[in-house]
Amino acid sequence: MGMDLRVVTAEEWWERGRDSSLDGECDLGLMVTDFLETGGGGSGGVGGGDSWCSSDSDSGFPDPSYLSDKIQFLKYSMPQHETEVLSAVRTLMLSIKEKDLHSVKSGTCNASCIRFYLAKLLRLSGFNAAVCSARWQGTGKVPGGDNEYIDIILSDTPVGQDDRLIIDIDFRSHFEIARAVDSYQRIMESLPVVYVGTVARLNQFLQVMVDAAKFSLKQNSMPLPPWRSLNYLQSKWLSPYKRHLGPINQEGPGMFSPGLHRQCAENLKRLQVALHAEQEAERFMKKKSRERMRIHGAP
Repeated sequence: MGMDLRVVTAEEWWERGRDSSLDGECDLGLMVTDFLETGGGGSGGVGGGDSWCSSDSDSGFPDPSYLSDKIQFLKYSMPQHETEVLSAVRTLMLSIKEKDLHSVKSGTCNASCIRFYLAKLLRLSGFNAAVCSARWQGTGKVPGGDNEYIDIILSDTPVGQDDRLIIDIDFRSHFEIARAVDSYQRIMESLPVVYVGTVARLNQFLQVMVDAAKFSLKQNSMPLPPWRSLNYLQSKWLSPYKRHLGPINQEGPGMFSPGLHRQCAENLKRLQVALHAEQEAERFMKKKSRERMRIHGAP
């Protein structure tokens, strides 16, 4: 049940909803259809006659610069043990080669192989890591769906109890919106390429991005669609899940076909390029910070 890392358009979701046998995708397809046809006003379908749009007030949006600052604060306000896990995840992600994905499964996997191979590398590095598959039913204004991510269970944390860390290898892709204004695009691109952290910190990122999306969409007189609402985003990582050590619905060894993993290889390359850029930006920031400190401390 691997999830496609690529962000699809509303129109493509509509096509999926028409043809898919999965209840979650069908719910979302119907919701997108209703949203597109009514301009966000809602006319029925899942959730009755209520509007699919957010019911939040259109006024009082936080300033984009404040949201940008908050993203930076959340990115770098990590305890030492989470920082160490992030460093390990980045190193392992950058070490993966296209041929490594061929050993994960022979059939079509929609980039799930990247997550399973990374989880395997994390276990070989001593972490209790697994791929989590979550699925939830549509309720009211929240469409059903599914999601796949990695988690790590840490036993020796400073607080003396187990700590569950979420790892999402393509974090920014969850927040792409139509006709985004420049300020939103900058905020989205400042998000971590790979999210590593607790559910609590993840929730703070989600709230910031929902506020930023509302601001951006408001500039274009567009309502917030249900698949960008806080409840829907939270469902991706907070819904009931199953942990998997090996690929789901494995088709057996068989002959590997490069064509089946073409999208996986493209996603891997894109993520690795983004990770390199993120690390370079961080090195530049640290260098500038040291220079400022040296100047400030000079007599």
